[in-house]
Amino acid sequence: MKLKIYLDTSVISARFDDRNPDRRMLTEEFWMRIPQYEVYVSDLTLDEIEKNQNPILTEKMQLCAKPFTVLKKSDEVMALVKELMYYDAVPQNSPEDAYHLAIAVVAGMDYLLSWNFRHLVRLKTREVMRMVTTLRGYSPIEILAPPQLI
Repeated sequence: MKLKIYLDTSVISARFDDRNPDRRMLTEEFWMRIPQYEVYVSDLTLDEIEKNQNPILTEKMQLCAKPFTVLKKSDEVMALVKELMYYDAVPQNSPEDAYHLAIAVVAGMDYLLSWNFRHLVRLKTREVMRMVTTLRGYSPIEILAPPQLI
């Protein structure tokens, strides 16, 4: 059985980011192994891609995300977002990051992959996620940067 992984927008955009060649290279190395996983994105991921100001980059990212299953908002997801915000899993001004976490947890992902070290791939977020998922009976999820999964 393939591991289920959720990609936030930063992983998709990193494939096309010339500002950080090392991150782009690491993302491409991960992308070569993507067929061994069951990959998901969310409606928020697609919305964030759509908001990109560069139409050429937007189209590239949309094509990149197209093969993946799209997870949708639900009441359960939104309730978990509120709880994650209450426990400061992410900064209060970043509810979209709580949404990425919540939708991945509710959908039963094994891993959430992100390049967002400020809000997602950090110890505090992992600790809050471990507490909330345990208290609410969700399966645990690991939050990693793409090279950590390779």
